[in-house]
Amino acid sequence: MANVSIHDVRKSFGTVSIIKGVDIDIQDGEFVILVGPSGCGKSTLLRMIAGLEDITSGDIRIGPRVVNDVPPKDRDIAMVFQSYALYPHMTVAENMAFSLKLKGVPQAEQKKRVTEAANSLGLTPLLDRYPRQLSGGQRQRVAMGRAIVRDPQVFLFDEPLSNLDAKLRVQMRAEIKELHQRLKTTTIYVTHDQIEAMTMADKIVVMHDGVVEQIGAPLELYDRPANRFVAGFIGSPAMNFIDGRFGPGGFVLPSGAVLPLEVKPPVGLGSEITYGIRPEHLQIAPAGTPDSIPATVSVVEPTGSDTTLLVKAEGGSLTVVLRERCALKPGEAVALKPVPHHAHLFDEHGTRIATA
Repeated sequence: MANVSIHDVRKSFGTVSIIKGVDIDIQDGEFVILVGPSGCGKSTLLRMIAGLEDITSGDIRIGPRVVNDVPPKDRDIAMVFQSYALYPHMTVAENMAFSLKLKGVPQAEQKKRVTEAANSLGLTPLLDRYPRQLSGGQRQRVAMGRAIVRDPQVFLFDEPLSNLDAKLRVQMRAEIKELHQRLKTTTIYVTHDQIEAMTMADKIVVMHDGVVEQIGAPLELYDRPANRFVAGFIGSPAMNFIDGRFGPGGFVLPSGAVLPLEVKPPVGLGSEITYGIRPEHLQIAPAGTPDSIPATVSVVEPTGSDTTLLVKAEGGSLTVVLRERCALKPGEAVALKPVPHHAHLFDEHGTRIATA
C-alpha cells in the first residue's frame, strides 16, 4: 500500500489542454473516486497514474517515488478496465495467474494467490471455466481477481461497472467496497455515476473540464458544495436552481415573491444570485401559501418508497421528492415551501456564497 500524490499535473494533445493543473493527495489505504461528466479528464488522469499516458508537466508519486518516467509494469499498480479484457482461450484460473506467470512467480505461489483471491471473490467453483461460460458479473470478478493476485500498492478502476445491468451494478458496488475494507489497498476509481461515487468512496474528487472542482467526503460535497456545478452534479435527482436577487426580505423571485433566508449572503441588496434547494427539501403546501413558490404539477412519479413530482414554476421546471405517497394529479396548483436551513446560495459566477 502507498500514498499517491498528484502535483500540478497537466496533459495536452497538441494545443488542446485536457488536464489543466490537477493537485490531489491520496492517503495510504484510501478509496478515492474521480467523478465527472464525459470528457472531464478523469480517465486520462487515471491512465497517467497507470503510466498509459505521458504527462505533459507536473509530478505523480506513488509512495516516495516519482513515477513520471517509470514504465507501467514497474509502478506496482493493478488496473481493472471497463472491458473485462480476459483471454478467451484461458480458464479463470489461468487468466488470474497470467501476470504472475509473466513475472516468474513459482507455480506453488501462483496457485496459493489464485486460490485466496478466488475464495474472497466467490470464484472457486468457476476456476476451470472459460470467459464465454461466465456472466458479466462473474467476468468482472475475474478481472478484479487478476488484479488482486498481484498484491499491488495501488488498485486503479476505470468505470468497471459500466457494462453491467442496474441490479448487478448495485451488487458489484457493495462487493468492491467490501473488498477494499478487507484488503485496505489504496484504490483510485473512475466513474461518471455520482451514485457510485457517493456510496463507495472515502473521498470524492469532482472534475469538470480538466480541473478539480472540489475534493471531500461524499456527504461534505452533498451538504456543502463549493459551486453550482458540484451542487448540480452530486445528488439524484439533481439540485433545483432558481435565479433571482437578494432583497431586504430574503431571496426575491422574478415575480416578486420572497423566500426567507436564514443567513444573510455577503452581497449587496439587489445583487443577482441563484437559490439552490434539493428536491427532498421542498415541501408541498396549498396554493397561495406565503413564503412559497407557486407551481403547477406536471408529472407524478410514484416509486413506492417515495414520490417524485415534476412541477412547472416561474423560471422553469423543478423536482420535488416526497417521502410519503400523495394524491396530487397533473395540472393541480400547489405551493412549494423550501426548508430554509437547507437552502444554498450561489453568486453570479456560480460560487456558493452562503448556506445555513
